[in-house]
Amino acid sequence: MSTEIARGQNEDSRPSGLVPEPPTDDYVFPDFRLKRKMDDPEKTPLLLVACGSFSPITFLHLRMFEMAADYAKGGNDFELIGGYLSPVSDAYRKAGLASAEHRVAMCELAVDEGSNWLMVDTWEPMQKEYQPTALVLDHFDHEINTVREGVEIGNGERKPVRIALLAGADLIHTMSTPGVWSQKDLDHILGKYGSFIVERSGTDIDEALASLQPWKDNIYVIQQLIQNDVSSTKIRLFLRREMSVRYLIPSPVIHYIEQHRLYEDDGTSNDKGKERQ
Repeated sequence: MSTEIARGQNEDSRPSGLVPEPPTDDYVFPDFRLKRKMDDPEKTPLLLVACGSFSPITFLHLRMFEMAADYAKGGNDFELIGGYLSPVSDAYRKAGLASAEHRVAMCELAVDEGSNWLMVDTWEPMQKEYQPTALVLDHFDHEINTVREGVEIGNGERKPVRIALLAGADLIHTMSTPGVWSQKDLDHILGKYGSFIVERSGTDIDEALASLQPWKDNIYVIQQLIQNDVSSTKIRLFLRREMSVRYLIPSPVIHYIEQHRLYEDDGTSNDKGKERQ
């Protein structure tokens, strides 16, 4: 449902605020579904970014964005201008991780099926090295607020966009666990950007938030009114057991998995997957 736990471990190995050059000349930041002009210039323009494995993407990943969109519209002084999925690179080397090529393709199939505001960014999966979450958010901040100078609010004026991490409650739980995330990256992610967190059954979010008081004003908790605990791990298990995953993940993603024979064993994809080292 959220960013994997290991994404937070020792994430101070590279200074935040430094955005590497794109890995190849082929990279183009997708902005075709970004809102170009705000409806209400008094509100705070908001861009949501979900970082994760997406191996494979599920309906819950997509529902998180819709729940966050409803929350933003519910009198919280935000105006949503777009949302992005940022699949982790192959350098993450997590067991069950299909190649970045496959995961990007599945994410694109999922958002192209019915969304008019979600996009898949390929900067992170194109990187040869693992990119900490803080640096991924810096990348979006650079593309939106430096390259594009924010969003238009009328009369030729532009306004900086608030970049925020979208994740599940289990991520906040890892952030509150001593030794998992560096203090510097917590301050950078939660202090500079902030996070929209979707509640999840089995996770005591109040307990987790108690350890994150310095950033409480930048953490927005979203109720999951219809409980859904579908996860990529469970989907992979179903597929290995040759059980149906219909109505758990988008149909085009199911067809893609079948076509490329992904997740047939307990490792990764048959052709390009990698094991954790």
